Amino acid sequence: MAIPLSRRTFLGLAAAVPASVALSACGSSGPSKSGAGASYWYLSGQPQEGVRTNALNAFNKAHSDEEIKGTTFQNDAYKTKIKTAIGAGQAPTLIWGWGGGTLRSYVKAGQVEDLTSWFGDHPEVKKRLFPSSFGPATIDGKIYAMPCETVQPIVLYYNKKVFDDVGVEPPQSWGDIMALVPKFKAKDIAPFSLGGQSRWTNMMWLEFLFDRIGGPEVFQAVFDGEKDAWSNPAALDALGKVQELVKAGGFVKGFSSITADSNADQALLYTGRAAMMLHGSWSYGIQKADGGDFVSGGGLGFMNFPPVEGGKGDPSDTVGNPGQYLYISSKASAEQKKIAKDYFTKGVLQPAEVKDWIGTGAVPLLLGTEKQLDASEDAEFLKFTYGVASKAKTFAQSWDQALSPTAAETLLDNIVKLFQLSISPKTFAANLNAVIGT
Repeated sequence: MAIPLSRRTFLGLAAAVPASVALSACGSSGPSKSGAGASYWYLSGQPQEGVRTNALNAFNKAHSDEEIKGTTFQNDAYKTKIKTAIGAGQAPTLIWGWGGGTLRSYVKAGQVEDLTSWFGDHPEVKKRLFPSSFGPATIDGKIYAMPCETVQPIVLYYNKKVFDDVGVEPPQSWGDIMALVPKFKAKDIAPFSLGGQSRWTNMMWLEFLFDRIGGPEVFQAVFDGEKDAWSNPAALDALGKVQELVKAGGFVKGFSSITADSNADQALLYTGRAAMMLHGSWSYGIQKADGGDFVSGGGLGFMNFPPVEGGKGDPSDTVGNPGQYLYISSKASAEQKKIAKDYFTKGVLQPAEVKDWIGTGAVPLLLGTEKQLDASEDAEFLKFTYGVASKAKTFAQSWDQALSPTAAETLLDNIVKLFQLSISPKTFAANLNAVIGT
């Protein structure tokens, strides 16, 4: 099985792809001119690039009168090139992205097509996809992107052998989490592994606590730009609870110097030096590849994040990456826009592409794939991921993707300080309130 890569891990690897693999977007590979076929820019790097290219080639073969020219880019080159092209009104017809904060900036600038009425006219397209995938595609109540590809919820993993050896059960509440900390510490086992130097790994804890305590509307208020939204009592409660966990010794000693990119945090789990770990669904493939017989021998447990006593959040909610997204440039010609929309109906997540994504160990954001997932050697985990993503009342997008780059950087910097106990919850909230709407 090819290891499923996270957005973050994949982007790091993409930068290492030889320059010959990534095409430069100049000359004929740039935006299509009026009357010509459509153009599509997306990221290079295997195995994802191969799945995307195969899907595009299949569409072009079946629709020779509606050719879409694909161009691949390494991550850093893509981020720079697409921003410049969109700002200059020279974007490709189809723009690949993650929705959320970046999409909002394109919407404000009038650079992407409003797809709300199109989805209204094509309900069959929307109803085949996970409802939760439309969150990052929706800005101020209107849909501006086509969800595509796969889902990556954040998962609470645990080492079954460690739990058996200590004689405890997986946590069913926040109170259980706090009660487990001293039991594992008494056996010289870190309750939780954490690659804290990477910053976004810490963020996952806050994402779940905000939701479980106050419900999805707490962060939604931040995303919507409401004044002082970070000072919501539920937010302050969540910030306080994570500091209580730090003070109790809930995380592995030295977590602030451990990086997620090295997979050292995951090694702590499968070697039994840590009992639990909060991480993305992509971690499963990494643990399977690097952990010997840990996964194949049934040593890995997984579950959704438990509820917090007295919290308003729905325990079926999840956080992470609800999908990837395709936008249509508002500057494209009418013909190019028609081709792009035809690709949405006849090219995105067709049977061959769905099979390819499952073959990489990922779960497509398409409803009704249970039987295909069941046939995989990783059926138990893939069906768990499918269940979490398809049943979630709310699938909140990772905050650093949902927010603008400026706000996201301030968030990540302050999260590090929060976990290092160098700032209080109120100071954290004040610092983040200052960048709301930026």
